[in-house]
Amino acid sequence: MKKFVFLLALSFILVVPLWGQINPLDKPAYVIYNSNGEITNYSEMIRDLSVTQVCLFGELHNDPISHWLEFEIMNSLFQIKRGSFTVGAEMWEADNQLLINEAFVNNFYDEAMYLESSKLWSNLKPDYLPLLQFAVKNKIPFIATNIPRRYARMVSRKGIESLNELSATAKSYIAPLPIPIDLNEHAYKSMIQDMPSGGNMKMMNPENFAKAQAVKDATMAHFILQNLPNNELFFHFHGEFHSAFYSGITYYLKIYNPDIQIKTISIVKQNEIQKLDTENLKRADFIIVVPETMSTTY
Repeated sequence: MKKFVFLLALSFILVVPLWGQINPLDKPAYVIYNSNGEITNYSEMIRDLSVTQVCLFGELHNDPISHWLEFEIMNSLFQIKRGSFTVGAEMWEADNQLLINEAFVNNFYDEAMYLESSKLWSNLKPDYLPLLQFAVKNKIPFIATNIPRRYARMVSRKGIESLNELSATAKSYIAPLPIPIDLNEHAYKSMIQDMPSGGNMKMMNPENFAKAQAVKDATMAHFILQNLPNNELFFHFHGEFHSAFYSGITYYLKIYNPDIQIKTISIVKQNEIQKLDTENLKRADFIIVVPETMSTTY
């Protein structure tokens, strides 16, 4: 017995120094870090996410690891939360909610008719449809949260005031007007600073372009909160920029409900994934790093 205890203690001593180290020769597909750049793991991340109210998953749209982990995290959280779980996404615009409900909740028509009738991203079938199908199969409410693109385009071309001209029905697909916008907020300030000046962008007003982004973020935050009953978890996925550095959707969730509990995930690419790059520290509560050489879905 004493020999067994000694060997167990020795194995612990030998293993602990290796904890948190990544061997690049093992070619891991991803590594999970916390906001301070410390390596964590999937189980710890799920435990942390399961006790919040809103989980914002910032994906890279053409990254297969993003889409795989979205599915796995959704499944893991569903197993914990069951009837207290809702899913939503940027990829579905608010005026598409009726079609989702008609096809998948009320079964008025089949999936093929839904796909034919809807505004959908080009990579919907391989990357996003499995998420919707999982939600439908498990009776998880699935919410289309994004502003219809035609209204966001109005803002980028004509300014935020153009939304005032819309009908009451059109406005129901947008966060309540007037939408507060602070162009010094990280997401919008960096967008203006990074906006290219040549080509077709020369005719674009940088501030209006950033305001269009803000309207998207505000609308997604609005529909998340509108579909978040007490004691539930809302899992939302979107482009990484929409929640990076606790800006974007996070910013508007806090404006609309200062007491809301939020956890964020960012997917990023790095040349080396054995250590979190300084520029990615504090980017999210969990930063999932994939290699720059990772294949893409389009």
